[in-house]
Amino acid sequence: MRYWLIISAVGLALTMDNAGANAGENAYVGSAACKECHQEQYDNFMAHSKKANSFSSIKKMEKKLTPEEYQECFECHTTGYGKPGGFISEKQTPQVKDAGCEVCHGPGSLHIESGDPEDIKLDMGLENCRTCHNQERVEDFDFKPLMYGGAH
Repeated sequence: MRYWLIISAVGLALTMDNAGANAGENAYVGSAACKECHQEQYDNFMAHSKKANSFSSIKKMEKKLTPEEYQECFECHTTGYGKPGGFISEKQTPQVKDAGCEVCHGPGSLHIESGDPEDIKLDMGLENCRTCHNQERVEDFDFKPLMYGGAH
C-alpha cells in the first residue's frame, strides 16, 4: 500500500510539474518530489537554506520594482524559469516558485522515474553557483554557499 501511495504521489507530481515538457525530456519537478527518497537532505535544505523560501524575497520587493525588474528576479529566485517544467507563475507552477534542489542538481524528472544517480547532477562546485551568485550579488546579499552551510 505504501509503495502505491509513493508511486501515485510521484506520478501526480510529475504530471503537475512537467508543464511545458516534451515526453522523455528531463524537466523540473520541484523539491517536494525529492523528499520521497531524500528526506534528510530535504529537511536540512528546508531548515537551513534561504533559497527554500526565496520567492517571498521577491514578493516583498514587487511593489518597488517595475514588472520587467520583478520578472528578472525569477531567474535566480525560482526553479527552472524559462525551461521545461520550470517556473511560469505563482499560480501555474507553485511547486517550483522557490529556488529548490533542482537549481543545483538540475531537472529531476528523469532521476525520479529511473532512480539512477546518473540522471541528476551530483558533482558541483562554486562555479555552479556563479550564475546567480556573481560578485555583485555576493556583496549585496552576503552569499554563503549551501555546500558549506549545512543543507546537505
